Amino acid sequence: MVGSTWFHLAAALVITGLVLSFVAKPYWVPSSSMEQTLMPGDRVLVDRLAYLGGGPSAGDVVVFDAGDAWGIQQNTADSPLSVALRWIGEVTGFGPTGPHTLIKRAVAVAGQTVACCSDDGRMLVDGDPVDEPYVGSDYDFEPGVLDCDTEPRSLRCLPETTVPEGAFVALGDNRTSSADSAALCRTPVPEDGCWRFGYDGEAVGRAAVILWPIDRWSGL
Repeated sequence: MVGSTWFHLAAALVITGLVLSFVAKPYWVPSSSMEQTLMPGDRVLVDRLAYLGGGPSAGDVVVFDAGDAWGIQQNTADSPLSVALRWIGEVTGFGPTGPHTLIKRAVAVAGQTVACCSDDGRMLVDGDPVDEPYVGSDYDFEPGVLDCDTEPRSLRCLPETTVPEGAFVALGDNRTSSADSAALCRTPVPEDGCWRFGYDGEAVGRAAVILWPIDRWSGL
């Protein structure tokens, strides 16, 4: 029995399941929110061991399951085909993954304050301007013409918040096209509590490598 084809197939499936559950997992990038770092259709390998000792660090590209505050609703009417395709996508990275799963960059973590903008339009973390060479696009900002003190003000401007314990701020590198932690704050007059957060316990892992397409192989 141990030498049978069925035994080897079952063992391979068990080992694959354990690897995907605890070590590494492919993920299909579904949108343009992380351009130019990640493009729609890229497949990345997610390190599921990265956050065993805690949560993401600032700068990490994180795959995480979004909570209710993100307004993502599970479609309970999914067809059997949709469910099957999602399962295949979660296992292989070639196809749709979980409906609540997002990929963004952690720009601030628990206990840090975050806001925008500095005098030259940069994000502020603990009051210090942050260099973000990975940002693919951002809202217009011109000191004295369109900034945080003009009327109207730049949509790049964000109210200050302190990241809660066990949480992180997750922004897309493509700031003008990302439903991220700051999306609800990008209004002429942001409401209190407009920030939403990713949580350490919901982090699937850190995106470590672009696997596909082949001409985009690189570390993250």
